[in-house]
Amino acid sequence: MAQSGGDYAIKGVPFNHVSISDQFWLPKIETNRTVTIPSSFKKCEETGRMENFVRAASKTGKLASNYPFDDTDLYKIIEGASFSMSVHPDKALDRYVDSLINLIAKAQEPDGYLYTARTIDPLHPHPWSGKERWVNESEMSHELYNSGHLFEAASAHYLATGKRNLLDIALRNADLLVTVFGPGKRNDAPGHEIVEMGLVRLYRITKAQKYLDLAKFFIDCRGKKPDPGRSYFQDQAPLVQQDEAVGHAVRAGYLYSGVADVAALTGNKDYLNAIDKIWSNMVSKKFYITGGVGALRDGESYGANYELPNLTAYNETCAAIANVFWNYRMFLLHGDAKYIDVMERSLYNNVIAGVSMDGKTFFYPNPLESDGKSKFNMGAAVRQPWFNCSCCPTNLCRFLPSVPGYIYAQKQNNIFVNLFVASTADVKLNAMNSVQLKQQTNYPWNGDVRIAVNPSVNARFAINIRIPGWVRNQPVPSDLYTYLNPRSESVVVKVNGIKAQYKSENGYAMIDRVWKKGDVIEYDLPFNVHRVVANSNVAADKGKVALELGPIVYCLEGVDNKDFIGNITLPDEAILTSSFDKNTLNAVNLISGEGIVSIPSKEGIPDPPKKLSFRAIPYYTWCNRGASPMQVWIPRK
Repeated sequence: MAQSGGDYAIKGVPFNHVSISDQFWLPKIETNRTVTIPSSFKKCEETGRMENFVRAASKTGKLASNYPFDDTDLYKIIEGASFSMSVHPDKALDRYVDSLINLIAKAQEPDGYLYTARTIDPLHPHPWSGKERWVNESEMSHELYNSGHLFEAASAHYLATGKRNLLDIALRNADLLVTVFGPGKRNDAPGHEIVEMGLVRLYRITKAQKYLDLAKFFIDCRGKKPDPGRSYFQDQAPLVQQDEAVGHAVRAGYLYSGVADVAALTGNKDYLNAIDKIWSNMVSKKFYITGGVGALRDGESYGANYELPNLTAYNETCAAIANVFWNYRMFLLHGDAKYIDVMERSLYNNVIAGVSMDGKTFFYPNPLESDGKSKFNMGAAVRQPWFNCSCCPTNLCRFLPSVPGYIYAQKQNNIFVNLFVASTADVKLNAMNSVQLKQQTNYPWNGDVRIAVNPSVNARFAINIRIPGWVRNQPVPSDLYTYLNPRSESVVVKVNGIKAQYKSENGYAMIDRVWKKGDVIEYDLPFNVHRVVANSNVAADKGKVALELGPIVYCLEGVDNKDFIGNITLPDEAILTSSFDKNTLNAVNLISGEGIVSIPSKEGIPDPPKKLSFRAIPYYTWCNRGASPMQVWIPRK
């Protein structure tokens, strides 16, 4: 039995306790609510994903879609819709979701089993499923993966609506897992992790120890027969002996997130030691400047140390989302801003690159270079409205509404401001005092931030404001990337117009004082264009430079640069400027400069090098204007 009773020392302020008003995240979340979620439900109707539940209920026909994990697309959209309804009530959406839950309930077998790929026709299940339940779980059946997403969706739906209809379905399924798996029973390591995270969600709602015990059991099942060939599944060695990020990057991120959850709840220091080592390996040797992880198309996997190709980079959108989950949990465990730095890099770059600005088309992989022609995006050179394996669009559906929950956190009398988003939050310090924070900023386009602090009772407490790594000349918390032009600029923090004394601790400016209603914090994060260079061990980036401004990584796109991409060099002495352009790509900061271009003539002889004014755009916005060449890393000579 897992010893429980503990939890994360730091608590995130829930997203439904934070109201955002900014011009960066609010439009994206609204587009997700009004466009992406409805269109994704429609795609599930059109592609047979909903029909699978109908056929499972009647036990007739065959699987109407391609994969045994297609059930999870419906679960993920329900999770996103539930998050959305918790802050934006919608009776029509509520009724529609209830109708889908009714479909799911009818597809569930009497003992709680819920897996349409087998239930539709038990004698002829999907080839990945195995002839009997669970026999192929450690490979590709995805039975526990489906359960995990069901648990996540059911928890979100219950907390958003108070209804138990989906939660009861999930609990019946979880209770079946408890009877099937455990000491002296089946001991399969889940082939695609997330059931661990889902079981913890159910434990938090029900306080039923059996769910936490099973989550821990699944973690401990790994590596019972050590085999390097099992690294794709993170099953090559016991978890506590692992020290490198390996295998399928989405699976890995979900596993490490689940391990963090169980470690927090049980106090398991061996788990903490393992994920600390794995995190260090990831951030120092396997992390892209855009916040992507999972370099290889082969297996959608982490590569070897420093193996970070650009043109063939995979960087699945789901993997970046999983990286946000993991790094936020690492912050909750350790209270260090470096984890938020990593999370922010993924969030503002790779994650939101995954969806177009109109919310209708998507990237599955996210390379750092493109010729504008090669079909890198699951058989296409542009964003697509859907995929046969459409895990990324539906993952964005569930993730984007939760973004406000990453802004603030609390530990006893310490409040953390982690992200800079115009918003209002209510933080309950104790039974006697709650604090309203009202943040005003135009981040990520400039660094001016103003926070009004309004406690219900005058009291002493600390507000910890993250000083991003990019302000402290540390793009990532390792030597994987550095700035070519480091700057030494201190951040001035004022309280009520007077320069405040603060303590620098774990990447935060900690202001500990007696706060009263009407107090105002003001600070200005210096926004300068940075040239980034990679560690010399990263062969793909040797002799090259990347550009960033604030948390945003930039790229050159052919549509802005006469399709000279691949022929532009950026000398170190070239002057770079930034400007806000309200008429480009829904209003963004642009970086401009003068590079050198040399284009071969028709005879194949290069023309003399000449100067060329170029324009760089935020990486997340590329390919919103059609297929076009793109590159993040630019040759310096």
